[in-house]
Amino acid sequence: MGVKNSFPIIFTLLIMLSFSSFIGCKKESANPAQNNIDTTAVDTGFVKYTIRQGQQYCDQNTLKLVNLNTMAFKVVFDSSAIYTTINPVNQFDINKLYGFSEGFNHQYNSARFGWRWSDDSLRLFGYVYNNGNRLSQEISTIAIGDTIACKIELQTSNYQFQVDNRQVSIPRTATGSVANGYQLYPYFGGDETAPQLITIRIKDGL
Repeated sequence: MGVKNSFPIIFTLLIMLSFSSFIGCKKESANPAQNNIDTTAVDTGFVKYTIRQGQQYCDQNTLKLVNLNTMAFKVVFDSSAIYTTINPVNQFDINKLYGFSEGFNHQYNSARFGWRWSDDSLRLFGYVYNNGNRLSQEISTIAIGDTIACKIELQTSNYQFQVDNRQVSIPRTATGSVANGYQLYPYFGGDETAPQLITIRIKDGL
């Protein structure tokens, strides 16, 4: 292979290595994707994301770059979302559902939905990082088995989160009309790993 022909491959590898150095973080360390996607779940277009017992990352976490100003999806939780943590304090940790980074460090700037089971209810949250500062706000409780429409919209100085017809706004310090970063997938924790197999079904778009 000549030098001229090898340049695109070398350049791609350098980009991938640079990217991997940004996304490592204290609680969400790297985890290889396994890509065992079930697209027959619920109905056509839904993907079943699986977080195995004792893990935090879902099996389906392939790197996907994004360039967007709105993220919309539908989600279905089953009874595996009902869990009890080992440490009762951790029951109030917010697990991660779906969203995106702004840039290549999601613990610096990002927006995503969070979820948890607490006080006998499944709760959805807006969950963001602004210049490394974490903010969250509860949006709504939802029912196990229901198909829930979710949307994050980029605004000049806010992220607007919507769950069905309920909306909340959380401040945004990143600039620009679009988010350039990468997809964020389901993740358990918080401080603890998943106490059981957890499955979440998501369909992009509304």
